[in-house]
Amino acid sequence: MQDALNAQVLMEAQSSQAYLAMGSWAEIQPGLKGVTQFFFRHSEEERMHMLKLIHYINERGGFAVVPALEKPVLTFVSLKSAFDQLYKHEVKVSESINNLVEIARELKDYATDHFLQWYVLEQMEEEKLARDCNDKLELIGDDKSGLYLFDRDIMTLDQS
Repeated sequence: MQDALNAQVLMEAQSSQAYLAMGSWAEIQPGLKGVTQFFFRHSEEERMHMLKLIHYINERGGFAVVPALEKPVLTFVSLKSAFDQLYKHEVKVSESINNLVEIARELKDYATDHFLQWYVLEQMEEEKLARDCNDKLELIGDDKSGLYLFDRDIMTLDQS
C-alpha cells in the first residue's frame, strides 16, 4: 500500500508541475489573466493533495518519498489544447485513485480506503470542472469576445 500511495504522491506532484507550467505559459499569452490564475491555483491545489498523502503515509508509520519530477510540457498550440491536456490528466489521476481504492480494499486496509474517499470525490469535481471548461471553449471556438468572457469567468468557476 505504501508503494502505491507513494506512486500517487508522484502523480500529484507531477500534476502540480504540469499546472504550474500551464500557468506560466498562460501568463505570457495576451489577455489570459483569469486563466493564468486558474492554472496557478490548481498547481497549488495539487501540491496540497500531494502533502495530504505525504502526511497520511508518514502518520501511518510509513515513509513518504519525495519524488524526482519529469519536465512538464511547457508550451501549447492553443488554450483549447491546454485544457484538453488538463482534462486527460484529471481522468488519468481518477483512474489512479480508483486503483488505490481497489488495492486498499483487497488488503482490507479500511483506514486507507476511508482516507481515499476524499480523493474520489475531489476527482469527480476536478473532472467535471475540466469537462465544463472544455465544453465552453468548444462553444467559443475562435470568438475573441467569448474568450474574453471565458477568461473573466474562469476566475470564479472553482472558488469552492
